[in-house]
Amino acid sequence: MAGRLPIGSRIGAALAAPVSWLAMAIDAPLKLWQRVTGLGGMAAFFVAPNMLIFGVFVLAPFVINFFYSTTSGSAFFLADRTYVGAEQYARLLDCGSYLDPSTCREDLFWNAVNNTFWFVILQVTLLIVVSMITALILNREIVGRSFWRAVFFFPVLLSPVVVGLIWKWILQRQGLLNSVAVQFGFQPTEWLTDRFWAFSASITVSVWAHMGFFTLILLAGLQAIPRDLYEAAEMDGTRPGRVFWRITLPLLMPNLLVVLILALIRAVQIFDEVYVLTGGGPGTSTLFITQYIYEVGFASLLRNPGLAAAASIMMGAVLVVLTLIQLQIGRRGEKKGARE
Repeated sequence: MAGRLPIGSRIGAALAAPVSWLAMAIDAPLKLWQRVTGLGGMAAFFVAPNMLIFGVFVLAPFVINFFYSTTSGSAFFLADRTYVGAEQYARLLDCGSYLDPSTCREDLFWNAVNNTFWFVILQVTLLIVVSMITALILNREIVGRSFWRAVFFFPVLLSPVVVGLIWKWILQRQGLLNSVAVQFGFQPTEWLTDRFWAFSASITVSVWAHMGFFTLILLAGLQAIPRDLYEAAEMDGTRPGRVFWRITLPLLMPNLLVVLILALIRAVQIFDEVYVLTGGGPGTSTLFITQYIYEVGFASLLRNPGLAAAASIMMGAVLVVLTLIQLQIGRRGEKKGARE
């Protein structure tokens, strides 16, 4: 009896036995595969599932979408569509002046392009400025710093549809903001039915919804800057503004680059919260490229999936260019840092 294991050990061994058998069953074919293909084959084995998912859900839809862009008609199945080559692209690019959407054959598309352009310029600029200011404040020793960081990041956790519904409830004519304004003797403002205010609201809501994520990136960059540099600058009597321009901003450039590219890509693809908030109106004042693609391809009675596919390919090309710019600037920064 002295040689018998304690009851706890025997139970543990019984529970571990199926796991060991399963591990042996998995190891046997893996060892055989490694002997046949070497370490490179093992890497390919583990990468293959991700590549399969990428092929099925990204690459294959892209190829199918490209074929759609070379066809015409309202049918969804490729076999029922007519091949027209680059006609859809020519239709989108047929303009007397690209600066005047009314001279374009697809004036709705160029209205969307124009709106998206100004949205990207204004929203990204405001987003970076607000995120930078917020990160600088949250990087200081303030009361309840962890609480305020959580507060600013909270909107990122919300669904874009929820964000749109919340702000629609606040900004509609009988909404919360106008109710408060009336209590103080002001006239109600048409936040969502006036072209200027609707566009401004779209920018503001988008900044509010996404600034927490970019603030977090900038805050991480600020915390990585050595404190010795600030202490040396303080001993030299350097003004705070000069410290920011000479120390903080140069050392924060890699994080700013990431924020800029991610913000640009997100702004070009804007759809969810704005669609819920304004539906693209009033008129076409908040119609952006992604909504144009959705409506032409699916929502319109005279749908044209080929035209929507061509527009999405063109938008994708813009995003690829932005990504290549990010990679190029990043490589230059790495080479410059290596030389220094």
